[in-house]
Amino acid sequence: MTNSTELDNTAQETTTITVAGDGGYDIFVGRGILNLVDDALGTAATKVLLVHPPTLGAKAAELRELLARDGRQVLLAEVPDAEAGERVEVAAFCWQIMGQADFTRTDAVIGFGGGAVTDLAGFVAATWLRGVRLVQVPTTVLGMVDAAVGGKTGINTNEGKNLVGAFWAPEAVVADLDLLETLSRNEILAGFAEIVKAGFIWSPEILELLEADVDAATDPTTPQFRRCVELAIEMKAKVVGEDFREAGLREILNYGHTLGHAIEHAERYRWRHGAAVAIGMVFAAELSRLAGRLSDEAVQRHRDILESLTLPTSYPAGRWPTLLATMQRDKKTRSGMLRFIVLDDIARPTVMTAPDDSLLFAAYQEIAD
Repeated sequence: MTNSTELDNTAQETTTITVAGDGGYDIFVGRGILNLVDDALGTAATKVLLVHPPTLGAKAAELRELLARDGRQVLLAEVPDAEAGERVEVAAFCWQIMGQADFTRTDAVIGFGGGAVTDLAGFVAATWLRGVRLVQVPTTVLGMVDAAVGGKTGINTNEGKNLVGAFWAPEAVVADLDLLETLSRNEILAGFAEIVKAGFIWSPEILELLEADVDAATDPTTPQFRRCVELAIEMKAKVVGEDFREAGLREILNYGHTLGHAIEHAERYRWRHGAAVAIGMVFAAELSRLAGRLSDEAVQRHRDILESLTLPTSYPAGRWPTLLATMQRDKKTRSGMLRFIVLDDIARPTVMTAPDDSLLFAAYQEIAD
């Protein structure tokens, strides 16, 4: 467990977390560090597409002023917020701006927003001229600890979430914690679902910080909050550095996501990602318990922590057939067999392949309301 002195010492510093492997990059965490975006773009990028949601229009204009020097042209692309922006029509709008401005392979894209915006910006960068430079500047908790880190990019279709996408690593990720201070409490708590996931599959210290003082751990101004964010990023950076294209270890990051994505689809992407994943994690924990892998106490710990964050832990009983059909189309399914990340214990994730339908149904009954 990290002591308070260690937490306080990191308050004013910029933390650099490196993603290793081919095409590795740095993730910077700190306060007032948007100047690092300019360094990450490099001198070759003379045109930059700055993708942002409507709510960040003023901040995007400020960032443009910061970056528009030495003749660099910075074009703003305002896109719909949240899942409404993760559509091929929105990607085409970005491609149109780049085409009309004659973007070349040495130019760049910046994703400035939450997870949906960074997913979209990454996909646009990966597909324009088969790949241009990308810098991610996440402005939400979810974006900082998950969506902007790891190089997975994508858009949604009518058939499911992120079924169309590409692996495309950024040049850098700049996580400026000052950008979080205007977020609503609900937005912060929903983003914490991914941090909790990191706690259950990798870093139990996160769970201890939340159990010790949930208010302090979820307040963007505290060292406990920063510690939770950095632990979650460190986990993802290590996993992605070892397995960029999800051939092995990276699959553990899908904990809670198989059912979570199905719930998002059932709710037509009107739910926050974190709310759906919270239910998905309780389902995965129940599946682990019913398979004889996980203790009752560990399952209850899931419920207690997620409910302390006011996140949902149940879903209507009658929705199971629809959810099962959606999961069977999920990109995590292989050779027609469903795959779930389950736990043998806290921080001991493993894969369960093709569980029996009766076991899945029994686990769902445990979360049904």
